[in-house]
Formats: sequence, C-alpha cells, structure tokens
Amino acid sequence: MSLLEVTDLRVGYGSVPALHGISLEVEEGEIVAILGPNGAGKTTTLATISGLLKAWSGKIVFDGQDITAASPAKIVSLGIAHVPEGRRVFPALSVEENLKLGSWVQRANQERISTAMDRVFHYFRVLNERRTQLAGTLSGGEQQMLAIGRALMSGPKMLIIDEAALGLAPVMVETVFEIVKEIRRDGNTVLLVEQNAPVTLALADRVYLMQRGEITTGGPAAEIREGGVLDAYLGPMAALARELASAAEQPSDAPDLRVRPNGSGTPTKRTSGTKRKPDAAVGKSRAGSRKRTS
Repeated sequence: MSLLEVTDLRVGYGSVPALHGISLEVEEGEIVAILGPNGAGKTTTLATISGLLKAWSGKIVFDGQDITAASPAKIVSLGIAHVPEGRRVFPALSVEENLKLGSWVQRANQERISTAMDRVFHYFRVLNERRTQLAGTLSGGEQQMLAIGRALMSGPKMLIIDEAALGLAPVMVETVFEIVKEIRRDGNTVLLVEQNAPVTLALADRVYLMQRGEITTGGPAAEIREGGVLDAYLGPMAALARELASAAEQPSDAPDLRVRPNGSGTPTKRTSGTKRKPDAAVGKSRAGSRKRTS
C-alpha cells in the first residue's frame, strides 16, 4: 500500500468545480511532484490533502487511514506537514518562535521538540544565526527555509510543499531544493507542486502533469522529461527545460547553509535589533557579489 493514495478526488469553491476526479499515489521515501501552470489545481490538491478544503467526493488515504474528512489538526498529528505557497511566516515573531509554533502537536514532549529544532538548524545554518531575528525581516529565501523548518518541527512522515521556488533567486532555488533532497535522504517522503519544470524534473522521482483540474499523465521524471509529453506540455520551451534539468542534476555548488559551529563550538547568534548583512556563504558562491539572496 502507498503512503498516500488519492482516488477520484473532486473539489470546488462554492458551486465552481476545481478538481475533476484526480487520482495519484505517493510511495514512502519518494519525492513526487505535481507540475502545472497557474490555475491547474495544484494548490487546491495540497489544501485538500491537508484538510484545509473539504472534498466533494473521492477518497484520501494516508498511511492506511482514511483522512478524507479529517481536520487539519488531526492530519498533522498523523504525520502530514504542509508548507504553504507564499511561505506565510509570522512576521512579528522571531525565527525560533515561528519554529516552536510548528511543534504544537509535540508540545508535551520537550525532548522531541529539541531534537526537531536541532534538525532544522542542521539543514538551515542561516536560521540558527538568525534565531532571535523577526521573521518579517528575513529575505524571501530565508523565509522559505523557515517555512520548511516550521513544518519539520511537527516530526512529519510526509512533507507537502507548495511552490517552494516561487519568487526566489536561482541560487536560492538551488539551495532550497538541495536541502529538500537531503530531507528525503534522512527518511521523509515529499510531495510538492511546482511551475518550475527544469528544477522539478531534476528533483523528483515521479511527476504528475496537471491542467485545468485534471491529471493528464504521470510517470518517472526521466520518462516525462525525455518523452513527447513534455513537448506537448511546454511546446518550444521543452528543449530548454530538458537542458536545464540535466544541468541541475550535476553536482551542485549551491551555498551550504547547514549549521557549522564556529571555533568555540557555538553557532553565531544575531539579535532582532541587529541590521542583517547579505549572507557571506551565498555571496562567495558566485562570481561577483550580490546584495540579496532572493
């Protein structure tokens, strides 16, 4: 049995249908992507899986349990964590406070919360350095890292990520998705939706193509990339997508933002009142300096 099974799912807003009977599966340990243009129904699919929207009909089964009518809180407790489109961090709270909000389902177990926090700071060194800084003062790329980290604080079996690359500079897209790969290697299953075809095809094990509320096809990412389906989907841009996806599969020189202690063994801390400078790790990873990473 797959970790996630969605069968003939129909969803709408008011009386207007948005999903027209979609079906998909995610196996444990996979990265599965839903690729499609604006308005295809990708965000609606994730929102329904996480309980934020209620299905008109169909069935959603996660880890052997029917969650079609379950509440968002119940779904989080079962092991699904949702990283929403647009990041949606709490701007007036610090990085650490945002992360602690993600651990609400584990609030009775401080040891698990501490372990989860250490894991987040392992993946995202920059968040450890800015743990007391207000989330609203972070760059877009740092806020995306914070949103992923907040979701990881619940100790999920599966992470669902909505448009992680949206609005980010290319170097930050590369960095974020390298960390998503590491999260999968460490045992998490990932379902993500994207418009960025080259990055998605290089990252995912399997891909579903979605248009107008329907899944038109699906299969291994390599087959989708090399077959005629991509040509029909992207038209003249298909060749460029293949080239960029192949390049993305090469060893990455993206900045390593995982935690690296200083000589004293304690990561550098920054207070909310300190003016933030551009990340040195990012600036050194590319020829020519950049004022912002995203």
